[in-house]
Amino acid sequence: MELSTIIPHIEALIFASEKPLTNLEIVELINNAFGFMEERILPEQIESCIEGIREKYQSEFYPFEVRESGGGWQFLTKVEYYKTLAQLNGERFLKRLSNAALETLAIIAYKQPITKGEIESIRGVNSDYSIQKLLEKELIVIMGRNENMPGKPLVYTTSKNFMDYFGINSAADLPKIREVLAEQMIEPTIINPDHFATPMQERVEDALLVVDSNGDLIVHPDAVNEIPDDTGASEENSNEETSNENETPEV
Repeated sequence: MELSTIIPHIEALIFASEKPLTNLEIVELINNAFGFMEERILPEQIESCIEGIREKYQSEFYPFEVRESGGGWQFLTKVEYYKTLAQLNGERFLKRLSNAALETLAIIAYKQPITKGEIESIRGVNSDYSIQKLLEKELIVIMGRNENMPGKPLVYTTSKNFMDYFGINSAADLPKIREVLAEQMIEPTIINPDHFATPMQERVEDALLVVDSNGDLIVHPDAVNEIPDDTGASEENSNEETSNENETPEV
């Protein structure tokens, strides 16, 4: 059977499935549907079919696409149609995680498997409420217990819903912390000790009061001549006022 005949069936399976379908699951379903026994469809052939399906729905004509998310293949609407769909789905589409929940989820995603005590030691605050909310939203799951720690505390990891929620296929697809920090880093200013070797008065020629490299205040030799004589100015102004008072006004 030609692969072009199988492609519509693969599309139908992905579209109708309530959960993401992996390549192996699609292989099994197709072989069972067509009753292939001797010439079974191989995973490589399914991969080729899916690649053709992906290219087909990348066209601007379609508002949705086939993406590998949550551990398998799904039909997902494209990002540019988010606002339109948000109106249809209402508050469920617009719900946001609190900052505390996001912090807790980020720690679990990057440090999993991890216990509540380890989460709280990183955050510095109690995380009972955040963990409970993340469990309710099915973004994290309890994987088991840490048998090597006192009390054998519960261990938390991210779920398939987490990968689906953030549009990734596995925890390995998360952005590296080093890459995120590199984008936020500010290049430091390099200070050379030689910048402070020259006394300040040699670099500020016009200053009347300067500070040398030892932090001492130095008065420029010409500072006295440059400072205006407030006393002389007052006397001059006083003489002018007296002269004006002695003048006889013209009639």
